[in-house]
Amino acid sequence: MRILATFAVGLVIAGPAWAENSDQEFKGNVGQSNVSTVPPQSSSETSKPRSALAPVPPEVIERFPALNHLRKSGAQLFETGTAHGLRGVVARQGDEFMILQMTPDGDAVISGVQTDLSVDRLVSIGGGGEPSVTELGTKHGMRGLFVRNGRQFQVFYATPDGQSVIPGVMWDAEGKNITREQVAPIPGVTPTVTIGKENEAIGAAAATQITNKSALDATEKTTFGLSGQSSAPRLYVFVDPLCSYSVRALQQLQPLVARGRVQAAIIPLAVLDYEDNGASTPSALAMLSKPAEQMAQAWSRGELNGPASSDAEEKLRQNMAIAEAIGLRGTPTVIWRKADGSEGRIDGLPEDWNAVIASMEGENHAAR
Repeated sequence: MRILATFAVGLVIAGPAWAENSDQEFKGNVGQSNVSTVPPQSSSETSKPRSALAPVPPEVIERFPALNHLRKSGAQLFETGTAHGLRGVVARQGDEFMILQMTPDGDAVISGVQTDLSVDRLVSIGGGGEPSVTELGTKHGMRGLFVRNGRQFQVFYATPDGQSVIPGVMWDAEGKNITREQVAPIPGVTPTVTIGKENEAIGAAAATQITNKSALDATEKTTFGLSGQSSAPRLYVFVDPLCSYSVRALQQLQPLVARGRVQAAIIPLAVLDYEDNGASTPSALAMLSKPAEQMAQAWSRGELNGPASSDAEEKLRQNMAIAEAIGLRGTPTVIWRKADGSEGRIDGLPEDWNAVIASMEGENHAAR
């Protein structure tokens, strides 16, 4: 996922591996702004070292469910001050960080920084012949606004006083992506190849496979690209081609694939259309238009242009139906057969690929 990945595990459906708990991604991906959102800083502010940020007091973290969830996920929390009635917090883990705004009730956070635009100003800018500003209602005390700019779009949340808006994504204390739910009813926002009534037969078949067999058996029915030797144990990886955590998974796997330790089966999905202005679906279709042995390479090289093949959309529908049937929470999701015959699964970016592969090779594997 990107720097706003999942509230707790790091899928890309929205943020770093420690940020969200689902789909996929707190995420700098979800609803990333196309305008400069960083407020100007004075010379004294810019000269302050990182250590100048005060930690959020433990009693405050305990009082607010969203902060408590982040802390339990392993993030360090720092104060950034209060503006327009909202408390700002930086969540940091390792070399990754997120700038967050707490909702008034303390039960959710918004990934993003406050802009200098007021609600009235934003609405006047977005006004035009065709309605381009859609009210999303109020969640956790925050008014949501969906703004369309041609084929691009962005979700903004208004501060309580209406004098500032935040381009970003809202996550609740359980890691649930509230923004995704809010924009789902808007045509063209969520993945354009959907799992709907036209795919009920495929979804039902996949669900039946899982009920009667296993998630791995269903996963084997997907359309995927292959990278690595056929003699190596196969590792299935569900990806969104525009998910930064999926990209990272491929990069981390490449040396292991090159050494013959694993064969990667890359399964394209389109789960981030609502965050990347509908770009995930055509990228996934482009991957599925390639021969299996070229799919991963084309993705790694960014060669996902050109028209989709006639059967690519059906392949993507089936992949997404199976992903839904196995309860996929985000990308990447990794599934494999262990040496003892049981199944392994990690929702998010694995912390130790060698351990995953070792479980496939068994006790007598030779490190390579």
